[in-house]
Amino acid sequence: MTAALEGIRVLDLTRVLAGPYCSMILGDLGAEVIKVEAPGGSDDTRKWGPPFQEGVSAYYLCANRNKQSITVNLKSEAGKEIIKKLVQESDVVLHNFKTGTMERLGLDYETFRSLNPGIVFCSITGFGETGPNKNLPGYDFIIQAMSGLMSITGDDDSGPQKLGVAITDILTGLYACIGIQAALLERTHSGEGQKIDLSLYDSAVSALINIGSNYLMTGQVPERLGNHHANIVPYQTFHSSDGEMVIAVGNDHQFAALCHVINQTHLIFDTRFRTNPARVENRKELTKILQIAFSTQPTTYWKEKCHQANIPFGPIQTLKEVVNDGHLEARGMFVSADHPKAGQVKMIGSPLKLSKTPTQIKQHPPEPGEHTMEILQALGYTPSQIENLRKSNTI
Repeated sequence: MTAALEGIRVLDLTRVLAGPYCSMILGDLGAEVIKVEAPGGSDDTRKWGPPFQEGVSAYYLCANRNKQSITVNLKSEAGKEIIKKLVQESDVVLHNFKTGTMERLGLDYETFRSLNPGIVFCSITGFGETGPNKNLPGYDFIIQAMSGLMSITGDDDSGPQKLGVAITDILTGLYACIGIQAALLERTHSGEGQKIDLSLYDSAVSALINIGSNYLMTGQVPERLGNHHANIVPYQTFHSSDGEMVIAVGNDHQFAALCHVINQTHLIFDTRFRTNPARVENRKELTKILQIAFSTQPTTYWKEKCHQANIPFGPIQTLKEVVNDGHLEARGMFVSADHPKAGQVKMIGSPLKLSKTPTQIKQHPPEPGEHTMEILQALGYTPSQIENLRKSNTI
């Protein structure tokens, strides 16, 4: 069985999350990914925990499958020579060093392009390679704060809140995948690669979507609405008699169906609630009415009634409930792989369901330098040369 990106080699000089998440997706799609770290291992997530499984970090495991690992000292001339040899045989270089670092190392795009005109060079930084903040370090939490995402997350009581995962890293990793594949596709026409300049800040701002559009249209700074929606009502959480749930009514027809479900059909004709703009205007009054109704029955009751009426509904589930969800099991969203140190490790699977070239797990998240010997041998290094590189702390 062929893979979608079979034959594509990615030289991955990234660490932590945005870059490794991107290269993992490319690896899931069949690309050959070579993860480069400093001797001993320099991806910070290897030490982020607990939890650890036999000393292996769960954080590291989440974004590093389907990769080989080589350790190289990028500050040594011999190490730089290894990277340049790999570039000549690669299609993509991915890095997330601070702006200017690759240039100082002599491992920049122009250098690589002279060695391999077809190379696609993707840079991931906090603020991009242009602009007054280009030299600042970028961390997801900082970017969530600066981008406006935190200002619209939470409510008046909680104050600004970050999302529960490093969402700007994930978004940037996804954008990197899109950009890399677009550049590879363009290369089939021109024969040449190109440079991609991605920033966490840009990616986070792009995620403002309708909230950003609302401000650009009105100049009105949005308030934090907690689990409410700025433009749609009711589109929020409610308490049932035994838990919490989400109702997402997207149009007037669904609202009428909801009124039937709660046996309050008179609300359909109430001028305060007849249209969505009216419901947004009278959000507090409608929410109070609906909350009283929903508190009379358990979540399972409302789930059945809403599904029967084609009203978007979802219980708020814990991760224990998510992992035991039969639907996700049927979709293959939880997978396992044997790891030489940690034993069998469980991971979240790929959401990409390709009918002809499905994603596969061919390689466990590697230990530092696990494949250094075979990668160097494939480049033409002899055993004695490899041993000398090891003794000089180049690998």
